[in-house]
Amino acid sequence: MDLEPSPPGSDLEEAVSVFVQYRTRLFGIAYRVLGSVVEAEDVVQEVWLRWQKTDRSAVVSPVAFLSSATTRMAINVAHSARVRRETYIGPWLPEPVDTSSDPQVGAQRAEALELALLLVLEKLSPAERAAYVLREAFDYTYPEIAEILQLSVVNVRKIVSRARKHLSDEQRESVDTAEHRRLLNAFVSAAQTGDVASLETLLSADAVSLSDGNGLRGCARIPVLGRSPIAKMSTYPRLWREAEPRLVDANGLTGVTINRDGRVMAFMTIAASTVGIHKVMWVFSPSKIAAFLESCSRCAATPSSAGRCETAPGVTGRSSCGQRRHPAAFAPRRRQAG
Repeated sequence: MDLEPSPPGSDLEEAVSVFVQYRTRLFGIAYRVLGSVVEAEDVVQEVWLRWQKTDRSAVVSPVAFLSSATTRMAINVAHSARVRRETYIGPWLPEPVDTSSDPQVGAQRAEALELALLLVLEKLSPAERAAYVLREAFDYTYPEIAEILQLSVVNVRKIVSRARKHLSDEQRESVDTAEHRRLLNAFVSAAQTGDVASLETLLSADAVSLSDGNGLRGCARIPVLGRSPIAKMSTYPRLWREAEPRLVDANGLTGVTINRDGRVMAFMTIAASTVGIHKVMWVFSPSKIAAFLESCSRCAATPSSAGRCETAPGVTGRSSCGQRRHPAAFAPRRRQAG
């Protein structure tokens, strides 16, 4: 880990120890607000640099300081990201994140983590998103959130209440993780073999398929609606030819990477209720796939935290995730559009 020289008299080793202790939480806050692994890592890196330069002897609560800095910085980045996404080509999806080591990504509860919910969170303002995330995923009190956002407690209560209502209007009651995994396996098996009829039985009547490729050739640039169109699109022979699907832990649920010639060509997951799969989410964007593969090494703090990526049933091959590294590797990253 490359660290800048510390100010005279400061205890840099202690600063590193404190930061490592809370780093996963900071990433979890930033990721939920931004829906981007790369941007969240950028925020955490900036907070680390700020933490180095801070007079830490005057900080009463390191976790409060670091959480506040992370939240405010993530809100600022979210405002600029919203402007950039206005020029995004086709549907935009959050970057999936590997959760094999930490299923909650640093939160006290695994809230606001599923890809489908992160997509709905994008409809809230950055401040609303942050307030909801801090309350529902990290269990911050209303006074603590008010201090972080520099708002009144009454205002924060109203913001969180509005966010809850908006999300409840948009969300459906999800199936449990075992059923989600079963439906995903069935979907992949039917799609790979071109079984359109079986795919249609798995989908709800109002199902939608979203493909995130930011203009990538061959990637649908509009949402695909309905059982039959989604089933036909999902069995596209070129997608599955010589492909090797591998199950991965992503955003607290099971996802699948589609691999060919040792490269991950796409990531896919679903959202499902008791009436079937109602959302199919495909990520073809190379930068987002790269961010997911990099996140495979982000969470694990010890060599014993080996990833649980695995091969899909009936398919042999190596895991799509690479080697893991210690979370104190705060390497600077270049921010990517989208």
